[in-house]
Amino acid sequence: MNNITSPELLAQVNPENKELLHDFLDYLRSMQRSEGTCHGYENDIQIAWVWNLQNNGNKPFVEWTKRNVVAYQNWLLNNNQNSPARVRRLKAALSSLGGFIENVLDDEYPDFRNIINKIESPALQPVREKTVLSDDQVQQLLDALTEQGQFEKACAVALVMFSGRRKSELTRFRVSDFSDDHLVCDGALYKSDPIQTKGRSGGKFIPCYVLAKDFKPYLDAWLKYRADNGIDSIWLFPSHTDATEHIQVSTMDVWANQFSDILGINFYWHSGRHRFTTFLAKAGIPDGVIQSIVAWESSDMVRLYKDIDADEEIGMWFKDGGIVAPDGADLRSL
Repeated sequence: MNNITSPELLAQVNPENKELLHDFLDYLRSMQRSEGTCHGYENDIQIAWVWNLQNNGNKPFVEWTKRNVVAYQNWLLNNNQNSPARVRRLKAALSSLGGFIENVLDDEYPDFRNIINKIESPALQPVREKTVLSDDQVQQLLDALTEQGQFEKACAVALVMFSGRRKSELTRFRVSDFSDDHLVCDGALYKSDPIQTKGRSGGKFIPCYVLAKDFKPYLDAWLKYRADNGIDSIWLFPSHTDATEHIQVSTMDVWANQFSDILGINFYWHSGRHRFTTFLAKAGIPDGVIQSIVAWESSDMVRLYKDIDADEEIGMWFKDGGIVAPDGADLRSL
C-alpha cells in the first residue's frame, strides 16, 4: 500500500470528483457502514483522484472511458508496484462509487454507465507465504514475551491463538468478558458479551469464545501487571495514550513486526485464526461445532482455515487397525 496522496495534491483534485466522493461517503454512512469501512473507501478513491490529477488531466470521473480505466490499472500495477489483490480492491472502490452514481445520482447523470468492471482485473498471485504456526512456535513466542515482561503482548498473542478472532475484534474485548460469570461449557470457554465484527451495516455483534484454561495464565499475568501499575480501563487492551479508548489496530501491526523478529518467520494476526481452527480440529471437534464457535455462516470457512492434510485428518480416526475417535470426541455423538 503506497502513500501517494497528500493534502496539497488533494486540494488540486477536480471539485466535481471531490463532491462525488463526499456524497458517496454520506450514502455509506446512511446505510450504517462503519467508519473504518468509510475511511477505507475514502483512501482508496483518493488514490484514483491523485492519479487522475497527475496523469489524466484531472478529468471528471463521470467522463472516464475504458481507456482511462486501463491506464489507471496499468499505473497501479506497473508504476506503483501494487499487488493484483490491491489493484482489485482499488478498482472495487471505484466500481462502488460508479454504482452509487448510476443508481442514486441517475437524475443528475442520466447517461452515466459504470464501466470499471468492464476491464478485466489482473490475475491474483500470492504475495506472502501462509504462516502455519506450530504449537512449539506459539509457545516460543509466549515464553519470550513473558520472560521480557511484555505481559500485554503475551496476552494478545494468547487471545488470538485461543479464540481465532480477527485483529480488529481483539482490540474490542473488555476486562469484564473474562469474569467467572462469563465461563460456559463447564468452565472450558469464556463467552464474551457481543463484540462488533466485520460486515455490512457496521458489522454484526456476536459473542466470542476463548479457550479458558489455555488463555488464563496470560490473562492473569497481564491483569496483575495492570493492577500493579495503576492501569484502569474497561478495555482488555487500552490505548497507550487514552485509557478510555481501546488499542488501535496500527499498534497491533507494530507488535506483529516484533513477533516476526522473535520467531524468524512472518507473523500476522490472521495466522491465529488458522492455528485456532486447526487446534480445534486436531482435538476431534467436528466442523459444524467449529463453525459455531467461530460464528462462521458456512462450514466452507472451516475447511479454508483448517491446516490439516487429508492423510493426517483421516489418520485421526484410525489406530491399531481399527476405528477410534480423536481425543475428546465420541463417535456416538457425530
